[in-house]
Amino acid sequence: MRKIIIAILALFIIGGAFFGAKTLIDNKKAPKPKIKKEVKIISTDTVVNATVPIIIPANGNLQAKRRVELFSEVTGVFKPTGTLFKRGQEYRAGQTMIIIENSEFYAQVQSARSNLNNQITAIMPDLRLDYPNSYAQWQSYLNNWDRNASTPQLPEPKDDKEKYFITGRNIYTTYYNIKNLESRLGKFRIKAPFTGVLTEALVTEGTLVRNGQQLGEFIQTGIYELEVAISGEFADLLKVGKEVELQNITGTKTYIGKVTRINGKIDQQTQTITTVIEVSDKNLKDGMYLTANLQAQQIENAIELDRSLLQDGDQLFVVHDTLLELVSVQPVHFSDKTVVVKGVDDGTVIISKMIPGAYEGMIVKTEQQAAADKQKAVSKSESK
Repeated sequence: MRKIIIAILALFIIGGAFFGAKTLIDNKKAPKPKIKKEVKIISTDTVVNATVPIIIPANGNLQAKRRVELFSEVTGVFKPTGTLFKRGQEYRAGQTMIIIENSEFYAQVQSARSNLNNQITAIMPDLRLDYPNSYAQWQSYLNNWDRNASTPQLPEPKDDKEKYFITGRNIYTTYYNIKNLESRLGKFRIKAPFTGVLTEALVTEGTLVRNGQQLGEFIQTGIYELEVAISGEFADLLKVGKEVELQNITGTKTYIGKVTRINGKIDQQTQTITTVIEVSDKNLKDGMYLTANLQAQQIENAIELDRSLLQDGDQLFVVHDTLLELVSVQPVHFSDKTVVVKGVDDGTVIISKMIPGAYEGMIVKTEQQAAADKQKAVSKSESK
């Protein structure tokens, strides 16, 4: 009987302990965490609305405005000219760049000239008898003709009878054949069409040059063009004659160019329009990479900000009584790094650098306020 009573008491004790523990666990309340109010120190700017130019960046490589690819229209050996035909060689306008051996062809031209002279000489007796009024001018033509120079133009006939007589003797045919040969003879010598520099030299002295062979490339220095592709949405804003700022790849040098041509067709694939900018500077080189900053239009009463400051596409954090607030703005133009917005009143204090984890109602302190508080603390400690 005693053992039974002990067992029952033990069960009561265990049960009471279980229920007591459960009651304590259920009634236990976790202590409220103490939230530490952290004040962020931020950088700010005061809004001053102004006229903001819309700048369109574009880039490309310079090309000489005047460029000539040199080709041979005759066959022969490249003769020395006294100036080496090498890359970087400068030539003045009219200076001989290439001379090709032409002795064989020159003899052919001289033969044709002699043949014409004989034909005219043969008709002189008939001219004296049948066309005495024209005899003097044809005799003067023969007397003044220099066979080593370009063939002079034939005398004009006095009437149709004389013209038919001259034509029947094949004199006009022979004359125009000679002029054709003389034109070809001039192609054995290539002269610089303008002052510039040789950028490609594909032959050297003593080389056998063939008809149609490329000899090199010649450009005019100092005046260059930059072709850039601009978004088609700005096609109606670009104007010929507008000045453009150009910078080199490092951004250390700036040049001023001018829009000279705008293509009338938009590329269907890229939806861009080709714009040509002309720039002149002695320090520029063909093929140099430049960045152009085209001013498309101007936005009145606007500000330009870093794109990271824009929230949800049309909101901006402003500082009001040490608290952050979101205000709605009107974005006007986006670039790679900045955005132009309207709708912010003058004197509004905005953040100038994005704050990680920023939210509306966040307590902040400007850098100026933090510096002032620090100075007060220092002065208070010194006065004690």
